Amino acid sequence: MEIIKLKPIFKDYIWGGYRLKNDYGFDTGYDKTAEGWMLACHKDGMNTVDGGEYDGKTLQEVVDEVGKEKLLGKRSDKYPYFPVLIKLIDAYDNLSIQVHPDDKYAREVENEYGKTEMWYVLDAAEGATLIYGFKEEISSQEFKEAIENNTLLDKLNVVNVKKGDTFFIEAGTVHAIGKGAMIAEIQQNSNCTYRVYDYGRVGADGKPRELHIKKAIDVSKTVPPKYDIKPMGETKYVDKNEVQLITKCDLFSVNRYKCTNRLTLNVSENSFMHILVIDGKGTVDGRAAKKGDSFLIPASYGDVIIGGNLEFLTTKI
Repeated sequence: MEIIKLKPIFKDYIWGGYRLKNDYGFDTGYDKTAEGWMLACHKDGMNTVDGGEYDGKTLQEVVDEVGKEKLLGKRSDKYPYFPVLIKLIDAYDNLSIQVHPDDKYAREVENEYGKTEMWYVLDAAEGATLIYGFKEEISSQEFKEAIENNTLLDKLNVVNVKKGDTFFIEAGTVHAIGKGAMIAEIQQNSNCTYRVYDYGRVGADGKPRELHIKKAIDVSKTVPPKYDIKPMGETKYVDKNEVQLITKCDLFSVNRYKCTNRLTLNVSENSFMHILVIDGKGTVDGRAAKKGDSFLIPASYGDVIIGGNLEFLTTKI
């Protein structure tokens, strides 16, 4: 089975900017673009295939035709859904302060799955910040009162960010991407979000965007973050190419590669591999690859040869 190149799905949320068009060269169809869904097989966004045997088919159609285990690998058996969703996020303005439920709560309340995610900072303007958990532990009642008294921002942990920072955000962690940050996000395949605070903004309809205070209080862990904001592994070198473990958890593992020499990656029967090119130009097993390209490598593909000058993230389950 061949490598599958995917066409992104774009979202024009009110906080989006221009980098997906200007820096990545995408024709997004919007003036301002907030997100590119680079690996998406969800009711709210579905990639189609760009070229090759499955050209024009949706990713779900390919899964149905090929078979989930054959395409995604043996480990996909434990997931009743497509395992991950991968995005590029351009925060021209602050995102809402929000939280995601875990699987149990999401299944019971939303008929959806929970959302644990990680962010890899691709670029950050001077002074860019992210919100990541609380400064110190507070009670749910104190959380509720801070929302009602408009003092929530005083309670939250604000972090200055730079390129290469990594945030592992378990379900239940209150968080927000601040303006000026460009992020690669790898997450559970869920679009379940509870807004806690939205800076008084209005949506396209001229009305304040919906908040989900009760649900947010139900699911939030009102504690400081327990993970550092650096990648989980140190930079290593394979044939003079940089390799670094970014995040590894029960749901996914993410590595960063910076290649200037030929590099061989192996894709086993256990899991597919997704390649998201974040800089440079080169080839992925002979196929032209550039910044912003998204490739799904089927499970059991074997060796994948990377050539040229490419920086990319790989995701496996």
